[in-house]
Amino acid sequence: MLYIPVSVSLICLSFVLFLIGKLRRADKGSSKTVEISESIAEGAKAFLKREFRTILIVFVVVAAFLWFLSRSVLGPAIFLTGGAFSFLAGFIGMTVSTKTNGKVAVAARESFPKSFKIAFEGGEVMGFLVVGLGLLGITLVWFIFRNTSLLVDFALGASLIALFMRVGGGIYTKSADVGADLVGKIEENIPEDDPRNAAVIADQVGDNVGDIAGMGSDLFESYVSSLAAAMVIGGISLGLKGVLLPLLLASLGILSSLVASFFIRLPKKTEKLSFQAQTTKVHKAMSNGILVANILMVFSSFFLIYKFIGSLNIFWALLSGLGAGFLIGKVSEYYTSEKEKPVLGIAKASQNGASGVIMEGLQVGMKSTFLPILGVAVAIVLAYMFAGLYGIAIASVGILGVLGINLSTDCYGPIADNAAGIAEMTGAVHESRQRTEALDAVGNSTAAVGKGFAIGAAALAALSWLATYFQSAKINNVSFLNSRLIAGLFIGSGIAFLFSSMAMKAVSKGAAEIVKEVRRQFREIPGLLEGKARADYSRCVDLTTKRALSAMLVPGVLVILAPILTGIFLGKEAGGGLLAGCLVTAFPLALFMANAGGAWDNAKKYIEAGNFGGKGSPSHKAAIVGDTIGDPFKDTAGPALNILIKLMGVISLVVIPLLLA
Repeated sequence: MLYIPVSVSLICLSFVLFLIGKLRRADKGSSKTVEISESIAEGAKAFLKREFRTILIVFVVVAAFLWFLSRSVLGPAIFLTGGAFSFLAGFIGMTVSTKTNGKVAVAARESFPKSFKIAFEGGEVMGFLVVGLGLLGITLVWFIFRNTSLLVDFALGASLIALFMRVGGGIYTKSADVGADLVGKIEENIPEDDPRNAAVIADQVGDNVGDIAGMGSDLFESYVSSLAAAMVIGGISLGLKGVLLPLLLASLGILSSLVASFFIRLPKKTEKLSFQAQTTKVHKAMSNGILVANILMVFSSFFLIYKFIGSLNIFWALLSGLGAGFLIGKVSEYYTSEKEKPVLGIAKASQNGASGVIMEGLQVGMKSTFLPILGVAVAIVLAYMFAGLYGIAIASVGILGVLGINLSTDCYGPIADNAAGIAEMTGAVHESRQRTEALDAVGNSTAAVGKGFAIGAAALAALSWLATYFQSAKINNVSFLNSRLIAGLFIGSGIAFLFSSMAMKAVSKGAAEIVKEVRRQFREIPGLLEGKARADYSRCVDLTTKRALSAMLVPGVLVILAPILTGIFLGKEAGGGLLAGCLVTAFPLALFMANAGGAWDNAKKYIEAGNFGGKGSPSHKAAIVGDTIGDPFKDTAGPALNILIKLMGVISLVVIPLLLA
């Protein structure tokens, strides 16, 4: 039966190769478009190459530590393989996206449906690459070695790569974005993506390294973690069938996503619709595709579980995970949509200045956390009631069941965003710019939903690791009168805030350097502000890269050492408390930051559409202040917490032999 997931993953990767070939044949456009696209691609590759050198040092140290624990080269080799698969997914997906951005802008000159199709196919490369490589890697490790402990090593490699790519990419993208906005929009009153702004290329590079490579590695790690945890617990609970079932369910999810992707199309008549109607059609097309994927997943998994296990209890656990994921997506969409009351309330508050925008955005973010938390809580109770700890692990597989299509719609967003920027920088005709702006408007919504989905997936994956830790550490009874357990809870809770503060501070410092550099260029390059000279884009790319890579090391070391030191000095119960405390704090904190940030961003865009005074008005400048706070919220600190809660769980499992010695 292992040939089924191997075959499905190879079909999935073949589909990715087909898409890459198709995208390569698309029109590149004028020499100016090609020049800008290549600048973005070169900047993104330069960042990842430098990041890889930094990561390599950490990986060598961790591999040596794994060898010390096991006295075997097999564990370290599997660990390095997991890291390689994760990095490969991020690198290929990002490379394709940087090549696709300009082609979307070029296609927008011809038709709206064609430009949407290219943008979405670019997103599909990342979406299906993640699930194809993830399933193939996990299956091959089990297929060759039949050892569930090696799955933990594979997941650890994927987790470490995700930490650096998500945190480093997040610091990079928001340092450039915030710095560009503070000088360009507020001080000089020039449009977003204006070629006179020296940070504009760095900003667009950031979209790719943060929202494509970073998000891809984040969800690759969630996908691998949920499968690995379910297989480990399944082996203990149900034997071989418990190990195989997650792989078969993941195979059904990929096939469901592949079929559903063909339903995401726009009719030719969309060309003649208004801006608002076009965005509605695009949003509906994507929603229909996701709905089809989920329906196919539900029905196919029903028959699989009934035939394979002989009981539907596990199916209901899976369904609870799917339901939690759907709820989180809908709540995130409501609280970040420019058509709904929360965002409109922030936009209205901009008339009272920046303080009104900030206060309104904070309460929106806080309020948005309750329903998702309630949904996950219900899913946990139901999953455990139906199938125990294995049910919780299967629920995490359920929330990621149709990750292929979900991640495709999310990665479409940065591609559309860059296409709109390239259209602005190349001076494209008004009609082309309007089409790319319509694509970008939908991308903002899908990005917010994607972040909520990623956070929910991370929470359930982390919960699976927590359950696996308690089983592996032989902790059968937990008492909240245990002082060491309570100490672990508090330490874990505090780490979530400390980690977030480090990420926010890194963006603040990086943005300050970009502000200085952009101001210097406006001051020292004659004719730049008048559009008669060219900005030195590479200088900003280089500055942002150095800042991001130096700033990500301390948070990375914190995540690695915290579970090890807590377990060694306070014991295995404190180690479990650390994981639980971090999870229950980081999950709502990540939701709060992601939704508040998305709401601030879309409130700004609502004003830019001509409401409450439009661009350049006092309301617009107040909204930009909110957005500059929201950017590191939603794209740096919030997403980084996903990695924090999962990676600490994996590391805790790895060091259990030390705690039981």
